[in-house]
Amino acid sequence: MKQPIRLKTISEFHQFRGLPKPEHPLISVVDYSMVKDDPNTTELSWILDFYSISVKRTSNSKIKYGQQEYDFNEGLMFFMAPGQVFSITRDPNSQAKHTGWILLIHPDFLWHTHTPLAKTIKNYEYFDYSVNEALFLSEKEENVINNIVQNIHQEYHSNIDTFSQNIIISQIETLLNYSERFYQRQFITRKISNHRILSALETLLADYFNHEDLITKGLPSVQHIADQLNLSPSYLTGLLKVLTGQNTQEHIHEKLIGKAKEKLSTTQLSISEIAYELGFEHPQSFSKLFKSKTSLSPLEFRKSFS
Repeated sequence: MKQPIRLKTISEFHQFRGLPKPEHPLISVVDYSMVKDDPNTTELSWILDFYSISVKRTSNSKIKYGQQEYDFNEGLMFFMAPGQVFSITRDPNSQAKHTGWILLIHPDFLWHTHTPLAKTIKNYEYFDYSVNEALFLSEKEENVINNIVQNIHQEYHSNIDTFSQNIIISQIETLLNYSERFYQRQFITRKISNHRILSALETLLADYFNHEDLITKGLPSVQHIADQLNLSPSYLTGLLKVLTGQNTQEHIHEKLIGKAKEKLSTTQLSISEIAYELGFEHPQSFSKLFKSKTSLSPLEFRKSFS
């Protein structure tokens, strides 16, 4: 894969993708069927300096977001924040059939309106999700999203007046909030895949804390657990929060405390020895965490068994 191409402006994106000049320099709705592919290029990678929100259906392309790859035969919605890497691998023997749209929003558009969205847009965690954690939309949900995007396009396509930017910002916020709602729905309704993730998480944590090298490996990080499950940390935490009420860190701590209770009640190891075996550099950190989770110190817990 070649070095990613950096596109700083929406005008550069239009030119790069063989599109007419944008009607507005800081916001654009692109008809994905109008995007032109270079038939001589099978791999393409770029970084945008602006936000991209898309609903795409592509017949012969594999999309790579960061290091994750996804087949876009299905219609999916996904989100990119400025600075993220986006790659496409095309099948040179097939004719691409693109449908959908791309909403491009330059950060300057948000800052120029002096609205809170300029700061709060970073709070929408799905901008950190990988493309293999894209949003699967029902037909009804897709119609809702499409109508909002059509309203945005119509507003900047018509004569701009003093109300236009605030109306567009309001529509963008509505789009983001609906997307967050639909992601929450996806966490709940995709039962089979979510059950597999939960089972894999339990197995992963159990294996990790039962491993004899835990003393040298140290405590598992959220990033490590997410990597092992091929998920982004933010997506995994969001999923677990909806399904179990606990985030990833809390699941790690729960498994850790369970292992600590086992050692405290079935061995004669000292508190310090148990702390080191569980991957803690300092026994005080172990004791503090244990008490915060159980309301007892490790020693008090052990005494309750004698």
